[in-house]
Amino acid sequence: MLKKFMLPIIAMAMILAPSIILAGAAKRQKLSDFAFTSIDGSPLPMSAYQGKVVLIVNTASFCGFTRQYEGLQALWERYQDQGLVVIGVPSNDFRQEPDGEEKIAQFCKGAFGVTFPLTEKVSVKGDSAHAIYKWINASLDGKGEPGWNFHKFLIGADGASVTSFSTRVTPQSPELTAAIERQLAEISPPKS
Repeated sequence: MLKKFMLPIIAMAMILAPSIILAGAAKRQKLSDFAFTSIDGSPLPMSAYQGKVVLIVNTASFCGFTRQYEGLQALWERYQDQGLVVIGVPSNDFRQEPDGEEKIAQFCKGAFGVTFPLTEKVSVKGDSAHAIYKWINASLDGKGEPGWNFHKFLIGADGASVTSFSTRVTPQSPELTAAIERQLAEISPPKS
């Protein structure tokens, strides 16, 4: 009789174990374990930003929120010397970034003066999402998939803490700037 009840429990444990193990592994990983490819095709390892606060934003050139590039550039200029890195991640997941990398780069620089790092165009949601977006989603217990363009993820200098900000939270919103300033305050000055 006991054997009859244990079999379904054991079967369920075998089904759930891989996802529990993967979720645990994702939580042990840090941003520095991953890399993007830059919009110009060169490697963009996140280990280069170890110890910095990183704002990752999925972007699109033909979106109603595209003017947020301006605000992202302003954040970059205001906080980069204090340890903030802004990374724009072009994506066509919402059908508003149809062009290739060269046109995207020209548009961002020409229309908004973007100087912060941009990645190659990648997927940010679903099974085909870039590994960093899968890690973010797992880190946020499955609630970290962007719902639209210009979704923002703030990753602390520890490389592990992730905070999510929806598209409607603009780069200049007090909510986002306060979170950035809190994270920057945690960066310890270099020892002499």
